Amino acid sequence: MAASERSLRELIEKWLDASGAASARVQLQPGPRQGLRRCICVEAQREAGMLTLFFFRHGDGFWHVFPPDERPAMRVNTIAA
Repeated sequence: MAASERSLRELIEKWLDASGAASARVQLQPGPRQGLRRCICVEAQREAGMLTLFFFRHGDGFWHVFPPDERPAMRVNTIAA
């Protein structure tokens, strides 16, 4: 199953199971404007130390561990002389 077809819970369980964490703390990170962006921070204690993961909700509604590319594009215009 592709990562985009999984729920946030399934993604968190997949990442934490692979890391060997026993429990985790999940926290919603505030965005610049309410409802504009969604970011979840997951902190888990492991034998090797603290593991922190961020999950980002993309415009298509799926969650990923990389942020959506919603930066404004910079354009260069040529000026005719």
